[in-house]
Amino acid sequence: MGALLEPFVYVLGLLVDIYFKIVVVQVVLSWLIHFKILEASNKYTQKTVEIIDRLTLPVYKKISEKIPPFSGVDFSPFILILGLILLSRLILRLSAMLV
Repeated sequence: MGALLEPFVYVLGLLVDIYFKIVVVQVVLSWLIHFKILEASNKYTQKTVEIIDRLTLPVYKKISEKIPPFSGVDFSPFILILGLILLSRLILRLSAMLV
């Protein structure tokens, strides 16, 4: 039974890892734009932000519905990062049990 689930758990872990990296890139990109290291008007920056926002904003919105911004600071990305780390560790333990 474990041999049947192993590829599924591997792919799930891979997807969580990729999404984690997308969220981290989005956070860093927003800081770079905020501190004027990257120009928000640059067409490549705009396209990158647009693509990453399509992948992250729906999840941020769901988190913000449960935990609203505090003093103007949206903690959704950090909550998502923590959740993805926990999910990744859970998947890692699950894969270790399947071996």
